[in-house]
Amino acid sequence: MSTRPMKLAVGPVLYLWDRRVALDFYAALCEAPVDIVYLGEVVCSKRRLLHKEDWATVAGALAAAGKEVVYSTLALIEAESELATMARIIDRAPALFEANDMAAVQHAAGRAFVAGPHLNIYNAATLHWMAAQGARRWAAPVELPLATLAELGAARPDGLEIEVFAYGRLPLAFSARCFTARAHNRPKDECGFICGDFPDGITLYSREDQPFLTLNGIQTQSAAVQAATDLEALRAAGVDILRLSPQSQGFAAVVAAYRAALDSNAAVATLPAAALPGGYCDGYLRGEAGISHAG
Repeated sequence: MSTRPMKLAVGPVLYLWDRRVALDFYAALCEAPVDIVYLGEVVCSKRRLLHKEDWATVAGALAAAGKEVVYSTLALIEAESELATMARIIDRAPALFEANDMAAVQHAAGRAFVAGPHLNIYNAATLHWMAAQGARRWAAPVELPLATLAELGAARPDGLEIEVFAYGRLPLAFSARCFTARAHNRPKDECGFICGDFPDGITLYSREDQPFLTLNGIQTQSAAVQAATDLEALRAAGVDILRLSPQSQGFAAVVAAYRAALDSNAAVATLPAAALPGGYCDGYLRGEAGISHAG
């Protein structure tokens, strides 16, 4: 069990938001009760509404507000140009960066980094190998149950932090195809950035009219929102950091709810009603079907 107070992290924005909306979001985070903020594009290299000058300005403002800033990298790299962009992001990162592809780990060449949730780390041997490459923090894959996390937490290398995807639509898969463009009969290379019309992705429904998945460009997400609210179980598993994934609706209230629970050392966090279709889920954490919810 970790004896340190758990920290709150805000993950990278996984959707394409309007530039002004994104800048306002990060400006608000300067005053928000969070400890860590991840910046950058993880899903699609074509999404460039924020330029490198914007990212530098945002990072500076967050750092001045006392937040730890981590630059994230793409989860699916398909071209030499994307490799070059990844290298530039890593090289200009002020401290830690998040590696979501093994190419980023290789480029780091021993530099300290966060092993992102899209790396395939499922056992202690891999975790120790990744730490030997420079990993100082591990953001666990979203499908790992807390029982496995507890085992890996007990066997982790000294000094390695464990982070859990505590809130947000679960990132399930990536593809070379753009599902959002395809849904609108557009080729991927001529998408017109149609994903920008859907600030929380496109919810897919089953034939029984139940929310099932979410389309977000080349990424497939859950329709339900992960809600890891059993803080006592998370502490017992050795979790150091809770990652909250941004959404366009009700996010400030979610941050406030987690902060209040952590500050009061509560056993369970009480979250506001789910703002997105699909409701809440926590099945993966309990070793069950991911879509299920204990509550």
